[in-house]
Amino acid sequence: MEVILAKSAGFCFGVKRAVDTVYEQAEQGKTIYTYGPIIHNEEVVRDLRERGVRVVETPEELAACRDGTVVIRSHGVGKEIYGLLEREGIPYVDATCPFVLKIHRIVERYSREGYHIVIIGNNSHPEVEGIRGWSVGARGTSVVSSAKEAGDLTLPDGEKACIVSQTTFNNKKFKELVEIIQKKGYDIIVLNTICNATQERQAEAKEIAGRVDAMIVIGGKSSSNTQKLFEICKKECKNTCYIQTQGDLDLSKLQSMNSVGITAGASTPHKIIEEVQKNVRDQF
Repeated sequence: MEVILAKSAGFCFGVKRAVDTVYEQAEQGKTIYTYGPIIHNEEVVRDLRERGVRVVETPEELAACRDGTVVIRSHGVGKEIYGLLEREGIPYVDATCPFVLKIHRIVERYSREGYHIVIIGNNSHPEVEGIRGWSVGARGTSVVSSAKEAGDLTLPDGEKACIVSQTTFNNKKFKELVEIIQKKGYDIIVLNTICNATQERQAEAKEIAGRVDAMIVIGGKSSSNTQKLFEICKKECKNTCYIQTQGDLDLSKLQSMNSVGITAGASTPHKIIEEVQKNVRDQF
Protein backbone atom coordinates (compact mmCIF):
# COMPACT_ATOMS: atom_id res chain seq x y z
CA MET A 1 0.00 0.00 0.00
CA GLU A 2 1.22 3.49 -0.83
CA VAL A 3 0.97 5.80 2.19
CA ILE A 4 1.23 9.53 1.46
CA LEU A 5 1.75 11.89 4.41
CA ALA A 6 1.02 15.57 3.82
CA LYS A 7 4.12 17.70 4.39
CA SER A 8 1.95 20.37 6.05
CA ALA A 9 0.32 17.99 8.54
CA GLY A 10 0.48 18.94 12.21
CA PHE A 11 1.40 21.96 14.31
CA CYS A 12 1.53 25.28 12.53
CA PHE A 13 3.93 27.99 13.70
CA GLY A 14 1.40 29.76 15.95
CA VAL A 15 0.19 26.59 17.67
CA LYS A 16 3.72 25.22 18.23
CA ARG A 17 4.75 28.55 19.71
CA ALA A 18 1.78 28.56 22.11
CA VAL A 19 2.22 24.94 23.21
CA ASP A 20 5.97 25.37 23.71
CA THR A 21 5.27 28.49 25.78
CA VAL A 22 2.99 26.60 28.18
CA TYR A 23 5.43 23.72 28.61
CA GLU A 24 8.28 26.17 29.25
CA GLN A 25 6.23 28.03 31.87
CA ALA A 26 5.14 24.77 33.55
CA GLU A 27 8.75 23.57 33.79
CA GLN A 28 9.60 26.62 35.92
CA GLY A 29 7.46 25.27 38.74
CA LYS A 30 4.95 28.12 38.65
CA THR A 31 1.18 27.85 38.91
CA ILE A 32 0.08 28.12 35.28
CA TYR A 33 -3.37 28.85 33.91
CA THR A 34 -4.52 28.96 30.29
CA TYR A 35 -7.56 30.99 29.29
CA GLY A 36 -9.41 28.21 27.53
CA PRO A 37 -7.61 25.03 26.36
CA ILE A 38 -4.26 26.03 24.88
CA ILE A 39 -5.21 24.20 21.65
CA HIS A 40 -8.14 22.10 20.48
CA ASN A 41 -6.46 18.77 21.08
CA GLU A 42 -7.57 16.62 24.00
CA GLU A 43 -4.28 14.68 24.20
CA VAL A 44 -2.18 17.82 24.66
CA VAL A 45 -4.61 19.35 27.14
CA ARG A 46 -4.63 16.12 29.17
CA ASP A 47 -0.81 16.00 29.27
CA LEU A 48 -0.62 19.61 30.43
CA ARG A 49 -3.24 18.98 33.10
CA GLU A 50 -1.07 16.16 34.45
CA ARG A 51 1.77 18.69 34.68
CA GLY A 52 -0.40 21.00 36.78
CA VAL A 53 -1.59 23.42 34.10
CA ARG A 54 -5.14 24.54 34.82
CA VAL A 55 -7.72 25.74 32.32
CA VAL A 56 -10.09 28.62 33.15
CA GLU A 57 -13.04 29.35 30.91
CA THR A 58 -14.68 32.61 32.05
CA PRO A 59 -13.58 36.16 32.93
CA GLU A 60 -14.80 35.52 36.48
CA GLU A 61 -12.51 32.48 36.82
CA LEU A 62 -9.68 34.42 35.20
CA ALA A 63 -9.96 37.24 37.74
CA ALA A 64 -9.24 34.72 40.52
CA CYS A 65 -5.89 33.59 39.05
CA ARG A 66 -3.78 35.95 41.13
CA ASP A 67 -1.63 33.10 42.48
CA GLY A 68 -0.13 32.20 39.13
CA THR A 69 0.67 33.15 35.54
CA VAL A 70 -1.91 33.13 32.75
CA VAL A 71 -0.96 32.08 29.22
CA ILE A 72 -3.11 33.57 26.47
CA ARG A 73 -3.54 30.90 23.81
CA SER A 74 -2.84 31.18 20.10
CA HIS A 75 -6.49 32.03 19.33
CA GLY A 76 -6.09 35.39 21.07
CA VAL A 77 -8.54 37.32 23.25
CA GLY A 78 -10.52 40.53 23.12
CA LYS A 79 -9.21 43.85 24.39
CA GLU A 80 -11.29 43.57 27.57
CA ILE A 81 -9.38 40.47 28.71
CA TYR A 82 -6.07 42.33 28.65
CA GLY A 83 -7.76 45.07 30.66
CA LEU A 84 -9.00 42.55 33.24
CA LEU A 85 -5.53 41.00 33.67
CA GLU A 86 -3.92 44.40 34.11
CA ARG A 87 -6.57 45.67 36.56
CA GLU A 88 -6.21 42.56 38.70
CA GLY A 89 -2.41 42.62 38.51
CA ILE A 90 -2.28 39.08 37.12
CA PRO A 91 0.99 38.16 35.35
CA TYR A 92 0.44 36.82 31.86
CA VAL A 93 2.35 35.54 28.84
CA ASP A 94 0.82 36.36 25.47
CA ALA A 95 1.07 33.40 23.07
CA THR A 96 -1.44 34.80 20.56
CA CYS A 97 -0.51 33.79 17.02
CA PRO A 98 1.12 36.80 15.23
CA PHE A 99 -1.30 36.33 12.32
CA VAL A 100 -4.24 36.68 14.72
CA LEU A 101 -2.66 39.75 16.35
CA LYS A 102 -2.47 41.30 12.88
CA ILE A 103 -6.26 40.89 12.53
CA HIS A 104 -6.78 42.52 15.94
CA ARG A 105 -4.84 45.59 14.77
CA ILE A 106 -6.80 45.71 11.50
CA VAL A 107 -10.16 45.49 13.25
CA GLU A 108 -9.22 48.09 15.86
CA ARG A 109 -8.00 50.52 13.19
CA TYR A 110 -10.90 50.23 10.77
CA SER A 111 -13.57 50.21 13.47
CA ARG A 112 -12.10 53.47 14.82
CA GLU A 113 -12.29 54.89 11.30
CA GLY A 114 -16.02 54.22 11.16
CA TYR A 115 -16.15 50.91 9.32
CA HIS A 116 -18.64 48.18 10.14
CA ILE A 117 -16.54 45.05 10.76
CA VAL A 118 -17.56 41.82 9.01
CA ILE A 119 -15.77 38.70 10.25
CA ILE A 120 -16.06 35.64 8.05
CA GLY A 121 -15.75 32.68 10.39
CA ASN A 122 -17.43 30.55 13.04
CA ASN A 123 -19.28 32.81 15.49
CA SER A 124 -18.60 30.54 18.47
CA HIS A 125 -14.90 29.97 17.75
CA PRO A 126 -12.57 31.55 20.34
CA GLU A 127 -10.48 33.22 17.64
CA VAL A 128 -13.57 34.97 16.26
CA GLU A 129 -14.69 35.93 19.77
CA GLY A 130 -11.29 37.51 20.34
CA ILE A 131 -11.32 39.36 16.99
CA ARG A 132 -14.78 40.71 17.74
CA GLY A 133 -13.41 42.08 21.01
CA TRP A 134 -11.16 44.51 19.12
CA SER A 135 -13.99 46.28 17.30
CA VAL A 136 -14.11 49.56 19.20
CA GLY A 137 -16.19 51.80 16.94
CA ALA A 138 -19.89 52.56 16.99
CA ARG A 139 -20.66 50.85 13.66
CA GLY A 140 -20.91 47.34 15.04
CA THR A 141 -19.66 43.91 14.03
CA SER A 142 -21.20 41.05 12.07
CA VAL A 143 -20.04 37.44 11.81
CA VAL A 144 -20.80 35.51 8.62
CA SER A 145 -20.22 31.78 8.18
CA SER A 146 -22.67 30.69 5.45
CA ALA A 147 -24.14 31.79 2.14
CA LYS A 148 -27.46 32.45 3.86
CA GLU A 149 -25.85 34.72 6.46
CA ALA A 150 -23.95 36.55 3.72
CA GLY A 151 -27.18 36.99 1.79
CA ASP A 152 -29.00 38.26 4.88
CA LEU A 153 -26.30 40.78 5.78
CA THR A 154 -27.74 44.28 5.65
CA LEU A 155 -25.90 47.54 6.29
CA PRO A 156 -27.45 51.02 6.57
CA ASP A 157 -27.23 53.20 3.45
CA GLY A 158 -23.84 54.80 3.07
CA GLU A 159 -22.14 52.61 5.68
CA LYS A 160 -18.78 51.17 4.71
CA ALA A 161 -17.51 47.77 5.81
CA CYS A 162 -14.19 46.05 6.40
CA ILE A 163 -14.21 42.27 5.80
CA VAL A 164 -11.67 40.02 7.52
CA SER A 165 -11.50 36.27 8.05
CA GLN A 166 -10.81 33.75 10.78
CA THR A 167 -7.27 32.54 10.03
CA THR A 168 -8.36 28.90 9.65
CA PHE A 169 -11.43 29.45 7.46
CA ASN A 170 -11.86 27.58 4.17
CA ASN A 171 -10.26 29.81 1.53
CA LYS A 172 -12.64 28.84 -1.27
CA LYS A 173 -15.67 29.43 0.94
CA PHE A 174 -14.28 32.79 2.06
CA LYS A 175 -14.12 33.96 -1.55
CA GLU A 176 -17.66 32.70 -2.22
CA LEU A 177 -19.08 34.60 0.77
CA VAL A 178 -17.19 37.78 -0.14
CA GLU A 179 -18.63 37.59 -3.65
CA ILE A 180 -22.17 37.40 -2.25
CA ILE A 181 -21.57 40.48 -0.09
CA GLN A 182 -19.89 42.40 -2.92
CA LYS A 183 -22.99 41.97 -5.10
CA LYS A 184 -24.93 44.09 -2.60
CA GLY A 185 -23.00 47.13 -3.78
CA TYR A 186 -21.64 48.22 -0.42
CA ASP A 187 -18.47 50.25 -0.02
CA ILE A 188 -16.21 47.50 1.33
CA ILE A 189 -12.57 46.73 1.97
CA VAL A 190 -11.73 43.01 1.77
CA LEU A 191 -8.70 41.71 3.66
CA ASN A 192 -8.13 37.97 3.28
CA THR A 193 -6.58 37.18 6.67
CA ILE A 194 -6.56 33.38 6.27
CA CYS A 195 -2.98 32.46 7.14
CA ASN A 196 -0.71 31.01 4.45
CA ALA A 197 -0.18 27.82 6.44
CA THR A 198 -3.93 27.17 6.44
CA GLN A 199 -4.23 27.77 2.70
CA GLU A 200 -1.25 25.51 1.96
CA ARG A 201 -2.58 22.77 4.26
CA GLN A 202 -6.01 22.86 2.63
CA ALA A 203 -4.60 22.88 -0.92
CA GLU A 204 -2.25 19.97 -0.19
CA ALA A 205 -5.01 17.95 1.50
CA LYS A 206 -7.30 18.46 -1.49
CA GLU A 207 -4.56 17.42 -3.94
CA ILE A 208 -3.68 14.24 -2.02
CA ALA A 209 -7.32 13.27 -1.40
CA GLY A 210 -7.96 13.58 -5.13
CA ARG A 211 -5.48 10.81 -5.98
CA VAL A 212 -5.78 8.21 -3.18
CA ASP A 213 -8.28 5.46 -2.41
CA ALA A 214 -8.73 6.53 1.22
CA MET A 215 -7.88 9.59 3.29
CA ILE A 216 -7.20 9.89 7.02
CA VAL A 217 -7.66 13.27 8.70
CA ILE A 218 -6.24 13.51 12.24
CA GLY A 219 -7.24 16.10 14.82
CA GLY A 220 -9.33 17.01 17.84
CA LYS A 221 -13.10 16.88 17.38
CA SER A 222 -13.40 20.52 18.48
CA SER A 223 -10.67 21.70 16.09
CA SER A 224 -12.22 24.05 13.52
CA ASN A 225 -9.35 23.80 11.03
CA THR A 226 -9.38 19.97 11.20
CA GLN A 227 -13.12 19.90 10.54
CA LYS A 228 -12.57 22.05 7.45
CA LEU A 229 -9.78 19.70 6.29
CA PHE A 230 -12.17 16.78 6.64
CA GLU A 231 -14.85 18.58 4.59
CA ILE A 232 -12.33 19.36 1.84
CA CYS A 233 -10.99 15.79 1.73
CA LYS A 234 -14.46 14.22 1.84
CA LYS A 235 -15.43 16.08 -1.34
CA GLU A 236 -12.40 14.65 -3.13
CA CYS A 237 -12.35 11.17 -1.59
CA LYS A 238 -15.52 9.51 -0.29
CA ASN A 239 -13.44 7.10 1.84
CA THR A 240 -12.27 9.81 4.22
CA CYS A 241 -12.21 9.23 7.98
CA TYR A 242 -11.72 11.71 10.83
CA ILE A 243 -9.83 10.40 13.86
CA GLN A 244 -8.24 11.86 17.00
CA THR A 245 -5.61 9.16 17.63
CA GLN A 246 -4.48 5.91 16.02
CA GLY A 247 -6.77 4.06 18.45
CA ASP A 248 -9.77 5.49 16.57
CA LEU A 249 -8.65 4.10 13.22
CA ASP A 250 -10.64 1.17 11.83
CA LEU A 251 -7.98 -0.62 9.78
CA SER A 252 -10.52 -3.04 8.32
CA LYS A 253 -11.80 -0.19 6.11
CA LEU A 254 -8.38 0.05 4.46
CA GLN A 255 -8.01 -3.65 3.56
CA SER A 256 -8.71 -3.33 -0.14
CA MET A 257 -7.07 0.08 -0.67
CA ASN A 258 -3.98 0.58 -2.81
CA SER A 259 -3.20 4.09 -1.57
CA VAL A 260 -3.94 6.07 1.59
CA GLY A 261 -3.34 9.75 2.29
CA ILE A 262 -2.80 11.23 5.75
CA THR A 263 -3.15 14.83 6.86
CA ALA A 264 -3.70 16.50 10.20
CA GLY A 265 -4.98 19.74 11.67
CA ALA A 266 -2.80 22.53 13.01
CA SER A 267 -3.36 21.39 16.61
CA THR A 268 -2.30 17.75 16.09
CA PRO A 269 1.01 16.76 17.73
CA HIS A 270 3.64 15.15 15.49
CA LYS A 271 3.76 12.12 17.80
CA ILE A 272 0.13 11.23 17.04
CA ILE A 273 0.67 11.65 13.29
CA GLU A 274 3.71 9.35 13.44
CA GLU A 275 1.76 6.70 15.36
CA VAL A 276 -1.02 6.67 12.75
CA GLN A 277 1.41 6.53 9.85
CA LYS A 278 3.45 3.72 11.45
CA ASN A 279 0.31 1.75 12.28
CA VAL A 280 -0.93 1.90 8.69
CA ARG A 281 2.49 0.99 7.25
CA ASP A 282 2.98 -1.90 9.68
CA GLN A 283 -0.44 -3.39 8.95
CA PHE A 284 -0.22 -3.17 5.19
